Amino acid sequence: VALAGLAALRASCDLVTIYAPDKVAWAINKYTPDLMTHKIKASFTVKLAKEMVKNIEKFDAVLVGNGITRKADKFCGYFVRKSTKLKVVDADGLKSLGFRDFNNSIVTPHAKELEMMLVNSKKEFLLPKLRASNTKEKAEILQGNLRYFLQNNNVLLLKGPTDIIISRNKIAFNRTGNQGMTKGGTGDVLAGLAVGFLAKTGDLFKSAAAAAFVNGFVGDLLLKQKKGYTFIASDIIEDLEKIQGMEKKFKRAKKRAEKKAAASKPVKKKVAKKKVVKKKASKKKSSKRKK
Repeated sequence: VALAGLAALRASCDLVTIYAPDKVAWAINKYTPDLMTHKIKASFTVKLAKEMVKNIEKFDAVLVGNGITRKADKFCGYFVRKSTKLKVVDADGLKSLGFRDFNNSIVTPHAKELEMMLVNSKKEFLLPKLRASNTKEKAEILQGNLRYFLQNNNVLLLKGPTDIIISRNKIAFNRTGNQGMTKGGTGDVLAGLAVGFLAKTGDLFKSAAAAAFVNGFVGDLLLKQKKGYTFIASDIIEDLEKIQGMEKKFKRAKKRAEKKAAASKPVKKKVAKKKVVKKKASKKKSSKRKK
């Protein structure tokens, strides 16, 4: 959860507060001075969820699920259903929920968590189709069969070799990233980036797509720097300071690609149109004789 908080700060959040059990919160305080903590005395129960739904109104966006464990299923269920705040739901926060439980959320499952959510939603009939589909087909199947979820102002960010980002009327694919990003903690960094961008922009789809791209892009940079898969999640946090430089590079690359695409298009020769000039017959005035 500390990795997620630090990633949110790197995504330009001004303040990040982590609500955690007393011992965990003190450990986070010792780990880094950059994160504020709210120390929870009670366990993660429905009663606590009711209190937190009221308490989070002062925040722009909320992340729930990272490191919370399956013991907090009822807490997560109540909180996700009742809170209308912009939020990111990740990890153990997803495993007991179905797609009808969400509102105003970026939901970030990997393949196994997606299967659990489909079973919880009584949509397990989709599993054989999804397993036999390529990335594009998978995105179309999910968009077509999760209409209620998507129309309720939610975005699905399905993590994988190619990340799939789906909203009600958009689909995007992110191909940045590498095999080294299957390590523990990289998903927490992704969730932290998503909630950080969401707090800044308020745009669910753009925040999810940007988080997937940036997380994978930094992972690719580290793969080159370390010359292998020896990097860890905290290395991604450290290198996220390069986001500004990456943004400029990305814009330049986009412009070059647009110019290249424009240059490769066949130029249509303009055929000069011949003007046809019609001569009007001159009317001869009949001369009137005077009598």
